[in-house]
Amino acid sequence: MILDLQELKPAEKQYYLQHVIAPRPICFASTIDKAGNVNLSPFSFFNLFSSNPPVIIFSPARRVRDNTTKHTLQNVLEVPEVVINIVTYDMVQQTSLASCEFPKEVNEFAKAGFTAIAATKVKPPMVKESKVQLECKVLEIKPLGNEGGAGNLVICEVLVMHIDDTLLDENKKIDQRKINHVARLGGDWYCKVDETNLFKVAKPNTQLGIGIDALPASIRDSKYLSGNDLGQLANVEETPAIEPSFDDTHLKQIIQYYSINPEEMEKELHLYAQKLLDSGNVDAAWQVLLAGS
Repeated sequence: MILDLQELKPAEKQYYLQHVIAPRPICFASTIDKAGNVNLSPFSFFNLFSSNPPVIIFSPARRVRDNTTKHTLQNVLEVPEVVINIVTYDMVQQTSLASCEFPKEVNEFAKAGFTAIAATKVKPPMVKESKVQLECKVLEIKPLGNEGGAGNLVICEVLVMHIDDTLLDENKKIDQRKINHVARLGGDWYCKVDETNLFKVAKPNTQLGIGIDALPASIRDSKYLSGNDLGQLANVEETPAIEPSFDDTHLKQIIQYYSINPEEMEKELHLYAQKLLDSGNVDAAWQVLLAGS
């Protein structure tokens, strides 16, 4: 299917974009107007865009159905401050409840059952139940259009970050496994981040990987190794050499049983290397593959 977005209705554009551009972190924004009315509302058009200066952006879009704007946008135009409360799994249902379109004078803290606590540098209150709160000043609000569905980029500088001590390890660093982030998908779908779906990917820093094009042809053109497998193998500074000291019982068995059939041996070696890669053992996977070259 090919979609020309210029030919779609606004609701259709919203539907497809929100389903494919996901997961999206949730900005749970608390704001206040000049009269002191507090608003609390979630937005999934949100992310980090700079660390120095520390800038985050969220976008309260104009409603598709009637082109009206949200109280959050009206509030930050009056009082350019906001607290971003990070949403975790144990508060997601209450967060969704806060998204109801209550009248302006209604306090979503009370409706959704959250506890408001004072911030240190900005006027809007923080959500006590959130394990991370970001006090921000609004630097700029940039409208992206005037019709229903148009976003309004609220560009914010983070002034203060509050982190619950339960998220920290012994070195005062955040343990990613403890946060249990929640993110938005399309429609009513969400996803939860926990230890069952967390994984690490080696990040190239100053050293350059050799690249998939530099892999030996027998590896690069493998019938059994996936693109992810090749990506791991190619993320080394230089092509490894055979290590005479490498000792692996299963490797020896493969060579012993399949040496008379090169095609079957290559298959078994590549499948075994794939298992090693799945466990993060890139060095061993290279040795297994080199043994068959």
